[in-house]
Amino acid sequence: MAGMNNLTTLIKRLEAATSRLEDMVPTINDPLAASNGMASLPESGLTAPGADARGGAASPSQPTAAPLPPAIDDFDALINGDVKTFVNMSEEIGGLVAEQSAAVLRAFAAERKFLIVTTKAKKPDIQSPVYMEVLKDLQATMGVVNDIREANRASPLFKHLSTVSEGINVLIWVANESKPADTVTEMLSSAQFWGNRVIQDYKEKDQTHVQWVQTFYRIFKSLAAYVRQHYMTGLTWNPNGVDPLQATEEVNAGPSSARSPTPQSSTGGPPPPPPLPTFDNAPPPPPMPPNGVSTSKSPADMGAVFDEISRGESVTSKLRKVDPSSQTHKNPSLRAGSAVPSAPTRSDSQNSMSSRGKSPLPGRKPESMRTKKPPRKEFESNKWLIENYDGNPPEGMLEIKASISHSILISRCTKTTIRVVGKANAISLDNCTQVSLVIDSLVSSVDVIKSPKFEMQVLGTLPTIMLDQVDGAALYLSRESLGTEVFTSKCTGVNINLPGRSDDDDYVERALPEQIKSVVRDGVVVSEIVEHAG
Repeated sequence: MAGMNNLTTLIKRLEAATSRLEDMVPTINDPLAASNGMASLPESGLTAPGADARGGAASPSQPTAAPLPPAIDDFDALINGDVKTFVNMSEEIGGLVAEQSAAVLRAFAAERKFLIVTTKAKKPDIQSPVYMEVLKDLQATMGVVNDIREANRASPLFKHLSTVSEGINVLIWVANESKPADTVTEMLSSAQFWGNRVIQDYKEKDQTHVQWVQTFYRIFKSLAAYVRQHYMTGLTWNPNGVDPLQATEEVNAGPSSARSPTPQSSTGGPPPPPPLPTFDNAPPPPPMPPNGVSTSKSPADMGAVFDEISRGESVTSKLRKVDPSSQTHKNPSLRAGSAVPSAPTRSDSQNSMSSRGKSPLPGRKPESMRTKKPPRKEFESNKWLIENYDGNPPEGMLEIKASISHSILISRCTKTTIRVVGKANAISLDNCTQVSLVIDSLVSSVDVIKSPKFEMQVLGTLPTIMLDQVDGAALYLSRESLGTEVFTSKCTGVNINLPGRSDDDDYVERALPEQIKSVVRDGVVVSEIVEHAG
């Protein structure tokens, strides 16, 4: 009988706890549905038109939403599919990556509103303020994504933030009136510049980051297919529609749109409530101090301090007295001369103690203690990866056969000569020493970072060379590449070798300036190159 009473009591307690947990769960609407004025529906299935989400009769005060065009339905599928998957992967990484992914979700929601406006409004003039007003929300949300990157340049996940910041510009495909799908493809290339670096850094450490990049790339492929299906020749507007500003107000003023919450995480609901408190297996109390004496200060302790002070002259009985020969008021010669040689002062002793107490700053790990990885030359997707070469391979010069869509990433190579055959897209060289590079032609640029004693010869054409923290570089240009632009930052000893007047003449060496003089003239800072005569 006692067992039945205990079971009944336990059931009542469980029911009470369940009731409290149900009260803690808020009602959350889907932000995408809210932006269109539609109530949130459970993902498991749609309710009947005449019933609400709980199975009751529909409220007469809520009008039935008009069916959405197929283009909007497909855009919703893209958001609920690839975009939500990307947000899920970002939440696994957490931190700034998760915060930026939430801004990406809001940007796609803003573009969804814009697409709905195009189905209801006439096309405005692209150069008019009306068009910019309609795009205001989309531009603002895209700006938030970029602001997160700019505000956290020192973050160890800066490459992740840059990948998304460069890729979010894909949403401007709506402004391309001829071939919007080409804009999507171009923005994918911009995102791959940083995304491929993330893959290179984490492919041997954490596959979650590699999958995160691939998930982000998948959004571009799905968006390109969506644009080709619905907007092959540009965005379409409603020729019989209303004014664009009026349509924007109608979309923003739809049911629940004014109070639509910030897009939640892709898990579809709030975080679980905290567990109920339990007293089972509670940690033991902290141990008592030695001899049972507490170290905390109490009013009695402070009373003892004041008692010591009130003792009078006996308080100073243990102080060291100054010898009369060292007292300056009794020896004027000491005041005129140097300081009295005595024991170190309090500040000196503190400085010496602080200097001894500080541990040395951690230095860079010597190269001899680093684990040498085997040389690597691999082709993945559309990029070449060249790593860890120390000297040339046994067959001689390291040769790469590239095409116009290939990017080449070179890192941690020493005393290596690399020959790139064919016209590649871009080359990035990072943390290399005494590397020589011979190329035919490039579509984009050569980016060299922290690579001293660098040499490069261009046989064809090259638009741009970017050097960052390079100590010593020799660049040999051909006649076809004399229009190359060279950007330097924190570089020294950079020389450009130009071809002579004829093919038989030697190269002419020209040094890039290193010293800049800046002066203020009429309230404006003017910088000039320092010229040395003589």
